[in-house]
Amino acid sequence: MLVRGMGVGNMLMPALIHVTEAQGIWTLQAGIFPENHASLNLHKKYGFCEVGLRSRLGKMVYGAYAGQWRDVVLMERRSTVVGI
Repeated sequence: MLVRGMGVGNMLMPALIHVTEAQGIWTLQAGIFPENHASLNLHKKYGFCEVGLRSRLGKMVYGAYAGQWRDVVLMERRSTVVGI
């Protein structure tokens, strides 16, 4: 079932942030393929910042990039309520 563009990320991300902050977690990290603009934009919307590019970190097992090692954008979000 494909749910792309249906707002699922916008429902899940605030819940993830709430639950992790309730558990005292002050940093969230994400690794995203550079061409996944929707995911990059979603993370930025919820306070994630790009902190680096990991070279040849993820190897694709399907699709057009199958068998290729891929770069991954490293993103990070620091809580504004935990660890202050």
